[in-house]
Amino acid sequence: MEEITITAILKAKPGTEHELRGEHELRGELIKVVGPTRTEQGCVEYVLNESTEDPLTFVFYERWENAAAVQAHLDSEHYREYRRATEPLIESREVYRLQPITG
Repeated sequence: MEEITITAILKAKPGTEHELRGEHELRGELIKVVGPTRTEQGCVEYVLNESTEDPLTFVFYERWENAAAVQAHLDSEHYREYRRATEPLIESREVYRLQPITG
């Protein structure tokens, strides 16, 4: 199986990118998932990016050894918790699974 690259582009609901009336903010919740994910078997690279042009936009850049590693990530408890915590804070989510063009 070939390595899989994923980009996940998250757009915060206005006002939730950095603060939400003392509750968890989106940026903080996104940061929480990075450490545990980087230790997962099959994770080659997992980077959280924040847009320099739009404070509402965050992008995960991920590289995985194969599709099975991606699925294991999606099934992990820390990923499920991240999704529960961020769902009310996110306006939109675009996820792209990419493979390199060779030849």
